[in-house]
Amino acid sequence: METGRPGASRRSNMSQINVTPFVDVMLVLLIIFMVTAPMLDQGVSVDLPEVESAPSLQSKSEPLVITVEKNGNLLIGKTRIRNIAKLTPVVLQALKGKETREVFLEADKAVSYGRVVEVMAALKKAGIERLGMVTRMPEE
Repeated sequence: METGRPGASRRSNMSQINVTPFVDVMLVLLIIFMVTAPMLDQGVSVDLPEVESAPSLQSKSEPLVITVEKNGNLLIGKTRIRNIAKLTPVVLQALKGKETREVFLEADKAVSYGRVVEVMAALKKAGIERLGMVTRMPEE
């Protein structure tokens, strides 16, 4: 005669989840993300001019960065602008709602001075209050 609860079997099923495969998959995904994350945030390759010392422009918020590539192409952040005539409206749209109207200008040192001045004129037309020229310190 069986003792205990009525309807209970001699064996009881243990219901436990085996988490080892789950942990293995998560570790593989973590490694994949660690390897690919630095590749996702690559900036535009620009050979900036070198200067000994230059005053830095302090920014309270994330500034708008405009890049002039070696071949003269324009980028706002990572968005390519096909025509310099479209630069002013795009800058106005990008700065809409920002408290300060400041822009950082990165120009490759091989870009002609005239092209940089054209970009600066378009920024002036957009009402930019502060313009910072991005340079780098010379390597020793």
